[in-house]
Amino acid sequence: MKNNKKINFKWLKFMYIWNIVISGGGGLGIIFLPNLTKWLFNAPTPKITYGIIGSVFLSFAIISILGLKNPIKFAPILLFQLTYKIIWVIGIIIPMIIAGEFYIGALPAVIIYAFYIIGDFIAIPFSNILKVDK
Repeated sequence: MKNNKKINFKWLKFMYIWNIVISGGGGLGIIFLPNLTKWLFNAPTPKITYGIIGSVFLSFAIISILGLKNPIKFAPILLFQLTYKIIWVIGIIIPMIIAGEFYIGALPAVIIYAFYIIGDFIAIPFSNILKVDK
């Protein structure tokens, strides 16, 4: 329990609430109002792929509800989000910018993802979730 002093529980809970609101809202919108969300985000995505994205976002929100009850136990969900968002920025966004293919419609997603990346780096108790039990 000594390591708990280093854990920022306020940030952890804030990131779970952020997931519930943003990922949950986005997931619900994608699943139940796909035409509206495609129009809002200028997302020319096939229905199956778009549905998978919505389902994953909604699952983040549901798991984040559990994270409010037990923040450390569910911190790996934040690590997963941090990882895939960094991969998306490095593998998709940066090459689009370099190739001159970045379009302004993607900017809201980039801003939201940047907030997630920064927030997750602050909130995740890396020493707790990455430690190896002996």
